[in-house]
Amino acid sequence: MRIVILESAQAVSHRAADIMCELLNDKPNAVLGLATGGTPLATYDELVVRYNQQEVSFAQATSFNLDEYVDMSPEHAQSYHTFMRENLFRHIDIDASNCHLPDGASDNHWRACEHYEQLIDQAGGIDLQLLGIGTDGHIAFNEPGSSLASRTRLKALTEQTRRDNARFFDSLEDVPRLAITMGIGTILEAHDIVLLATGAGKAGAVRAFVEGPVTAQVPASALQMHPNVTVLLDEDAASWLVRTDYYRQVEAVQRSLET
Repeated sequence: MRIVILESAQAVSHRAADIMCELLNDKPNAVLGLATGGTPLATYDELVVRYNQQEVSFAQATSFNLDEYVDMSPEHAQSYHTFMRENLFRHIDIDASNCHLPDGASDNHWRACEHYEQLIDQAGGIDLQLLGIGTDGHIAFNEPGSSLASRTRLKALTEQTRRDNARFFDSLEDVPRLAITMGIGTILEAHDIVLLATGAGKAGAVRAFVEGPVTAQVPASALQMHPNVTVLLDEDAASWLVRTDYYRQVEAVQRSLET
């Protein structure tokens, strides 16, 4: 894993946007894996700015989101369909027919999960997967204990995840208990992965998945087995890491090689 420690959350979002724009400019028909939640919002804002400045186009791109709540209409204010539409899709030139999210409103969730895997395969796989991380180390809605080989499936949410997401709802009771999520095995098939973490609240999860053992109890630790992972951290999110001096040294060498 390439561990990049930056001075601020804003710097994290700018670096993430740099990586995504570089991919799209090199490969306009790239397949993007996208995330929801608070952390990627600033990255999406930056991508919109760069689109408006004509630095990047999404016209030929395809996207697949990590997850969606179950039994929630795509038009619901807290659905991830709405989140993506309002925070990114309607502000850029991406073709709506190329924007894919799991169908949480399906009357056959198992079939919807299988169909989502088929769509990713038909698109040629994901070129770059954007990830956040939960305070308990989950990625997408792969909660602690998830199989490291899991595929897109129905998943029960832990109470910790529901409490973390309650800020987006009127009350904890309104937070869904089930979601459809890409599996860890699905995520690991992306060619490149970029994980974003900002704020002191993520420091424990960051240390566990970067410097701890690979374990289903910290789902993000599976990223240690992927050959092309970039972890973008602000100072607060990196504050519990033991080997920060080494990560900074390696990154300085890497940047000098790139320039």
